[in-house]
Amino acid sequence: MDYRDLVVYKKSFALAMDVFEQTKGFPKSELFALTDQLRRSSRSVCRAIAEGYRKRQYPNHFSSKMSDADMENTETIVSLDFAL
Repeated sequence: MDYRDLVVYKKSFALAMDVFEQTKGFPKSELFALTDQLRRSSRSVCRAIAEGYRKRQYPNHFSSKMSDADMENTETIVSLDFAL
């Protein structure tokens, strides 16, 4: 099994790709603020899950990375709220 097989990774990757597509239509004035931040935070969810999976034999490290993924996901949600 690989981290790419995890449902949570697949969903977070799909969200990051959707965010990328949707932000293409954002105003140019938001290019370096909201657009960039949304793209970075949504991608960070995937990264944290993958990193945590690789270190899953170390419970504290795994827990820390899952917490990071949750934090980045919340940041993405807040940014999406602003976009709306």
